Amino acid sequence: MIEIQPIKTPPIATIEVPGSKSFTNRALFVAALANGQSTLTGALFSDDTHYMCKSLQSLGVRIVEDKEEDTFHVTGNGGIIPIQQAELYIGNSGTTSRSLISYVSLGHGEFIIDGDEPMRHGRPISDLLNALHQLGVSVRTEFENGYLPVIVNANGIKGGKTKLDASKSSQFLTSLMLVAPYAKDGMEIEVTGDLKTPYIDITMAVMKAFGVEVINTGYKLFSISDGQQYQPRAYQIEPDASSASYFFAAAAITGGCVTVKHLHTDSKQGDVQFIRVLEQMGCKVDVSDEGITVRGPDQLRGIDVDMKDISDTALTLAAIAPFADSKVSIRNIEHTRWQETDRIHAMVTELRKLGVPVVEHQDGLEISPSPITPATIDTYHDHRVAMAFSLIGLKVPGIRINDPDCVRKTFPDYFEVLRGLYV
Repeated sequence: MIEIQPIKTPPIATIEVPGSKSFTNRALFVAALANGQSTLTGALFSDDTHYMCKSLQSLGVRIVEDKEEDTFHVTGNGGIIPIQQAELYIGNSGTTSRSLISYVSLGHGEFIIDGDEPMRHGRPISDLLNALHQLGVSVRTEFENGYLPVIVNANGIKGGKTKLDASKSSQFLTSLMLVAPYAKDGMEIEVTGDLKTPYIDITMAVMKAFGVEVINTGYKLFSISDGQQYQPRAYQIEPDASSASYFFAAAAITGGCVTVKHLHTDSKQGDVQFIRVLEQMGCKVDVSDEGITVRGPDQLRGIDVDMKDISDTALTLAAIAPFADSKVSIRNIEHTRWQETDRIHAMVTELRKLGVPVVEHQDGLEISPSPITPATIDTYHDHRVAMAFSLIGLKVPGIRINDPDCVRKTFPDYFEVLRGLYV
């Protein structure tokens, strides 16, 4: 447990956040499929990228880690998996588990993918398995319940047409797209359900950077022709926009001024648009070659916002909402109920623990302004709950965070960087 100390004066700070988890894990995966050595700089070293790296190494990919330089050196095998049997443990990493299911399908042999309890009970996988079945892959869940562990009896991916329900997670579509160039007949993926598109933009950006083109027809049909190959290269990973949101929000509630270096508004990361939410709440945003700067107002305004495309920052907004002058409504984030935890229920539960009036909806919540009652926040093994609710402690004494080490999933030194606001 850690107790957050209130900031006495509005901070003026310049912050560097780690590399994007989304870009790092996709780049590791694509570099493993390329034929030759790639160098990934500015990379994130965290629990999620650790599980991706170790799993790929277990599958015969040579990866050299240089944590001091934030760099991975990856020697890919050109789509060949030289291992015929492996049991892969992916912790609580949804990106890793879902991507690896498709990756090992390219091989020949039996592969088992398992993870932590939240992956076994709270993060569904069956829609991806259904799409792989249509592509001729023999894959099943061990307990026939739609969750990990998953067993793949691999014999390559024939490819062709498949239909995918991506409403619960865009990671299902990312998984198929990333391996599609190595399917015998390429892949044509028809998407049903309500797709969260920004993460697919990241997927396509990484694929293009490594030399593979995707034909995207209105985010409803994705075509990747066979015969394409990822090309090894040097690749720079940009800062994580989701991680940056906590520091922008810190400026918003303290009336301070915080710059996050090297992050820009042309990023493919949807969460960079959280700054536009803060603008509507009264913050001033400046964009320069150095990065993005947010200045907090004297008083935040309430807002009604659809956060479907930036839902990882919904927790950030929920944490600062009690300090607004009127109600904050967060809509269209039902899919977050199937992430590291049921995030809507977690937000509602912990805000009520703090004495904040909250109305829960199936796809969101409404938060009214309120004084804060000091309390200990449960984090549900969810890094974003820990980081978001720590912000409240910048304004109010007596805010304690249980299991602060859960931030290792994406931002291992988050609390050290947060302390930089006190200088």
